[in-house]
Amino acid sequence: MNTFGEILRLTTFGESHGVAIGGVIDGFPAGITIDMDFIQGELNRRRPGQSALTTARAEGDRIEILSGVFEGKSTGCPIAFEVRNENQRSGDYSTLKDLYRPSHADYTYTEKYGVRDYTGGGRASARTTISQVAGGAFAKLLLRELGVKVYAYTSQVGDVVLHKNYQELDLENIDSNPVRCPDEAMAKVMADEILRTKEAGDTIGGVITGVIKGCPVGLGEPQFGKLHAKLAYAMMSINAVKGFEYGSGFAGVSKHGSEANDIFIRKADGKVGTRTNNSGGIQGGISNGEDIYFRVAFKPVPTLLKDQESVDVNGNPVTYKAKGRHDACVLPRAVPIVDAMAALVIADAYLQSKGSGRFVK
Repeated sequence: MNTFGEILRLTTFGESHGVAIGGVIDGFPAGITIDMDFIQGELNRRRPGQSALTTARAEGDRIEILSGVFEGKSTGCPIAFEVRNENQRSGDYSTLKDLYRPSHADYTYTEKYGVRDYTGGGRASARTTISQVAGGAFAKLLLRELGVKVYAYTSQVGDVVLHKNYQELDLENIDSNPVRCPDEAMAKVMADEILRTKEAGDTIGGVITGVIKGCPVGLGEPQFGKLHAKLAYAMMSINAVKGFEYGSGFAGVSKHGSEANDIFIRKADGKVGTRTNNSGGIQGGISNGEDIYFRVAFKPVPTLLKDQESVDVNGNPVTYKAKGRHDACVLPRAVPIVDAMAALVIADAYLQSKGSGRFVK
């Protein structure tokens, strides 16, 4: 299961300390302008070593397009790309060959496959998300043609919570600080919390909020192709994700139906819309034209720079302390992964809608 999507399909390959990370995008329409500066910029948002808050691993993450683009336009043929790994330090992981790190995939991979790449986590490493971000960048170029914009931002780090609704924020300011929180004051508090955690050799989790604006009505397929289900599937495929909710989510259970219902109205532009948006832009599994918004919960990174107990491959107790370069908090670098996966979902749903129902651009 290394392929994501139905019409627009992204197949990924590579390991953390292998030669390269890459992918093949199939089903991408011909004639879309391919802005390579934009695509590289998206990868730069994810790459390591970009601030004091992230791992110090120095990677340029330069993307090379191998096929499917000619004279700046997509050809409709498979788009193949790769990003070379340049700064591996596999020696940092030599002591991990015969032990199972707490909350990592070491044990499960060994039991399932009988073999595992212990250098940097191999295929289970978050470095493989390069492919997802690259695929999402292409999807965003397609969505740009439709006037659809996808955003994601850090809304919580540990107990530090941004309580403002996304409508109160300028989402164009997301990348104005290393935390990728569009509220500058809260971003500083979050950054301080990450740095304190890092200095203690520990890690911390949090929440990323996603927002999709301009999504047309009619995306999503009943019964098992509901748009929110596809978003959940996409988000839960991201490393370290432990939860997903959209619209009013879990907070909505405390309301009565008379409070939660989104009343239909005729808007100023003459189109039908809703007065409120507790549904999060999706009803019956199909987009209704309102903003789609969701929240994704990330656990603390399991790699700590302090002693932890575990066992080796023979079940003997061991004490383990990580070496190398690691993120104390994945959120700043996970923001572009979240919006990339959301873009892939919406682009795929758009292409699927052209052959089902009564969809008009």
